[in-house]
Amino acid sequence: MSDREFKPLNIAVLVISDSRTEKTDKSGKLLVRRLEEAGHRLYEKAIVPDDISRIRATVSRWCADADADAVLATGGTGVTGRDGTPEAVSVLFDKEIEGFGELFRYLSYQEIGTSSLQSRALAGVANGTYIFCLPGSSGACATGWDNIISQQLDYRTRPCNLVELMPRLKES
Repeated sequence: MSDREFKPLNIAVLVISDSRTEKTDKSGKLLVRRLEEAGHRLYEKAIVPDDISRIRATVSRWCADADADAVLATGGTGVTGRDGTPEAVSVLFDKEIEGFGELFRYLSYQEIGTSSLQSRALAGVANGTYIFCLPGSSGACATGWDNIISQQLDYRTRPCNLVELMPRLKES
């Protein structure tokens, strides 16, 4: 960390699941708790089914609002027929952050071995909003937040972080 002052962000949380409800959701609640403990603000939370149109519409609405700084999506990143989060979200990206998925799978490999290859975790920027797509398990969400996202969404992280780039995301 550094002598920089923390800059709280407005972060939306999207749970993608055909079966989870607000009562049974663990991953979204974990992300909300982690982001609030870090000093960020919950912009909005939603649970939508594994439906490409619904996922894309929700993320698009958040990215269209200048008050939403980041989106954390959990679920739908696997390889089954219903897993469509990457297809729903990647078309919205102005830029993909390839290193996020690579780093997530590397860290995940240390925890769950070769099962990590089933994850299609990804991140990118859409209309000046950061989007992070994580697997649906609470363990995967903890790995992604604790080891990658929390540091990159903290202005105090050196030598660099994603927050300091925010004023330049819409440059042309």
